[in-house]
Amino acid sequence: CAINNTPIKQWYQRRVRGDSHGVNQIKHLTGTKILRILRAKGLASKIPEDLYHLIKKAVAIRKHLEKNRQDKDSKYRLILIESRVHKLARYYKTKSVLPPNWKYESATASALVA
Repeated sequence: CAINNTPIKQWYQRRVRGDSHGVNQIKHLTGTKILRILRAKGLASKIPEDLYHLIKKAVAIRKHLEKNRQDKDSKYRLILIESRVHKLARYYKTKSVLPPNWKYESATASALVA
């Protein structure tokens, strides 16, 4: 199911199936996982879902820090989140989910989540 050939997020698929159709896990219904089905159809996103949400959170905190420069707690949380992004990216590179030359840069992160 694609809307204008855009990749569909896994969480959205799970929510639609669970809410409207009463199916909690697609694997019980089809025998395969959602991500494998989306990859077979060519609708899976380029970066993994958990990495995408961490990057999205980091972009939101950076936007907040532009307005509130003195917010020290947010600065600290941004450092923690970006370290998790780097750690997760390193893991996905070893598992060949991300290309070996993929790199997280805070300047271009907003383009990744847009």
